[in-house]
Amino acid sequence: MGLKKYIGFSLLLIIAVSLYIYSVESGSYEIKVLDYTMQLPIVLWIILPAIVLFFFSVLHLMFYSSLNFFKTRSYIKDEESIVETIKSLLLQKEDKRRFRTKGYRNLASILKQLDLSVKDGTFTSSNEELNNIVSSIKDIEAGKYISDRNLKLNPDSQLAKKNLINKVNEQIDYAVDVLKKQENFSEDVVRAAFYTVLENKSMTTVKKVYSDVKLTKDMSLKLFLKDIDNPEFGLSKEEIQRITKSLDYTEQEFLTLAKLYKDALSPDKLLDLFETLSNDNEAAVGAYFYILLELEMIERLKDLLSGYNDNEHKAIKAVLDLKDAGKHYSLEDIAHIN
Repeated sequence: MGLKKYIGFSLLLIIAVSLYIYSVESGSYEIKVLDYTMQLPIVLWIILPAIVLFFFSVLHLMFYSSLNFFKTRSYIKDEESIVETIKSLLLQKEDKRRFRTKGYRNLASILKQLDLSVKDGTFTSSNEELNNIVSSIKDIEAGKYISDRNLKLNPDSQLAKKNLINKVNEQIDYAVDVLKKQENFSEDVVRAAFYTVLENKSMTTVKKVYSDVKLTKDMSLKLFLKDIDNPEFGLSKEEIQRITKSLDYTEQEFLTLAKLYKDALSPDKLLDLFETLSNDNEAAVGAYFYILLELEMIERLKDLLSGYNDNEHKAIKAVLDLKDAGKHYSLEDIAHIN
């Protein structure tokens, strides 16, 4: 029974009992205690204890109703807060919300120790903002850029980094800006911007922005392939030398580089490039010998090989021996130069 109904029915009962008693006995009764005398109608003497009981029962009900109200309100507030906590965790933000109830406090503590992720498929909830957040995260994971104004991502989070990578993949001019101000971005974002610029901009633009980028070997390979396709505005000998030296190219990597460039450069430029590389780095000597073989500069190659012992550059020496014996041997069959 609600408090209002309790008060209403109780008052009706008190009034009904009072009227009945008054109809039966309308007189008064006197009580004398020491020198104090009190005379009241009989109906009041009978009904006053009921009124006192009614008053304190109402106070009792109001007290526990208030407790229940505040307890229920705490649960409602914590329910709203736990949804906000889930939103923060999905967006990889730090969450410092306080919970009033022990159950939700424990649940929040558990959730903060887990890595929440969005599954494939349809997501629905009664919270429209949560639905939008999940939808945006799915878009980001699928490679779509979402404006940060809508999500307010933690800039240091992996989700924010993925979103920036999506942006540089979608917006070529923004990718150029990232390379110009790379100190403001993570290596992953800079790398993605580099690949975007390399794929979509001219070699002239690439040369303006790549020099300060910390290249990986895969990035350098892509850069050399771009250079090969754009020989008129390509990399200089000094640039190729600087890149391979900074990445500590191995013998096999120099050989791969030689095979890439052998049909892209004129014989003079090709010879000059790999002679320079071999003079600067012993690991490039095998690639230089490979170029000499390709250019049929046999006497020069033999002269250079005479300075090495029998255990060095065996494959090259084997090719030369086969040539001297008049036997055919494909240079492309060389897998390693030792």
